[in-house]
Amino acid sequence: MSDAQPSWARRIRSMREARGWSQAEAAEQMRRHSDKTLPDADHLLRRWKAWELGENKPGGHYAPLIAATLNTATQALFPPEQAPSNSVELLTATGMDTLEIVSRLQASDVNDATLEAVRITVDRLCSEYARQPPFELITEGRQWLRRLVEMQEQRLNFRQRRDTLELAGWLALLVGCLEYDLGDRRAAEATRQAALSLGKEVGSPGIMGWAHEMTAWFALTAGDYRGVLAAGRAGEQVSGTHSVSVQLIAQQAKAYARMGMHAEMNTTLERGRVALDKLEYPANIDNHFVVDPSKYDFYAMDCYRHVGEDRLARELSDEVIRVSSGFQDQDRWPMRIAEAQITLGVAAAREGDLDGAVVYGRRALTNGRKSLPSLTMVSQDLSTVLRERYSGEAAAGDFLNELREIQRPA
Repeated sequence: MSDAQPSWARRIRSMREARGWSQAEAAEQMRRHSDKTLPDADHLLRRWKAWELGENKPGGHYAPLIAATLNTATQALFPPEQAPSNSVELLTATGMDTLEIVSRLQASDVNDATLEAVRITVDRLCSEYARQPPFELITEGRQWLRRLVEMQEQRLNFRQRRDTLELAGWLALLVGCLEYDLGDRRAAEATRQAALSLGKEVGSPGIMGWAHEMTAWFALTAGDYRGVLAAGRAGEQVSGTHSVSVQLIAQQAKAYARMGMHAEMNTTLERGRVALDKLEYPANIDNHFVVDPSKYDFYAMDCYRHVGEDRLARELSDEVIRVSSGFQDQDRWPMRIAEAQITLGVAAAREGDLDGAVVYGRRALTNGRKSLPSLTMVSQDLSTVLRERYSGEAAAGDFLNELREIQRPA
């Protein structure tokens, strides 16, 4: 296959092959997802072959059908030609740097321009979650959270007070996530509760939804799968149309996978895919509290790995690594890459490739940015297959010892 082909064409083929379908079978599968009569089989087959060759990009009618057939989000398979810009540069957008913003806040000079600068700062911090070392980011996040709390003592009008409380809510969510990444669950839960309270006070579906999502995440990494389902459902009730609803659904799918409820897992993944397809492409895909379309593949990868659907999990792992790599001289989503590498390691181990499994596993462990609870949970799948199939192998034993060192702090 030519490297000049567009990524969507290569992916259509790889996703089809991962399902073990011929081109004719894949083309016929589209009928299951269309509420209109499609052309005859020969016509559809010619179209499918042309799509895989990248000869013409599917239009607005066929793109959603292809994505649904391959169980992915439409904009994950066919992202916008030019992705929206990411977090805005503060000085360019407002004419103020961080020092000037802090000076204005201390001088009680809070106007719309100052609040906009604070909003951009909060967006930047939330956008740095995936890449910046957690110890550094949590320090800056707590400093800004303290400044927003102190602003409540100033003379603010109703709208300004509401806006600052909402920004404090988003920062509290960020700080809570970082506390959990660093292994401080007690602090993370207290901060999560503070964020939920702020979300309720200002009536923010997004903040309330993410606060429940954090509960689901905590429960998932602790092995409390019924708790995941309860938190996910509670979050869906308050999150409205915010994209967090998709992540709440995805956490439930992960729980079903670990409970051995395969049919429920597939149904829930499809529900999340449909919900994601109804959302507009986000303006800033780097903000941790925005669910971008490519993240759907990341959710599904976890589920397929856990239930042993290795061909699907491997295809999704390759895609997760592709879209998460190479952004401004660093990886865009290093934690997603680490989990994808664990997934590739699990698939290799199940296929009898111990050396490959260990190589992938070590790559994941040496990733600079990691969430200890999440990495611990995901690496359990690799630990299990290594113990079951390679208990007498020195390479497996050495790597399991490395895993235990990583898991102990979590």
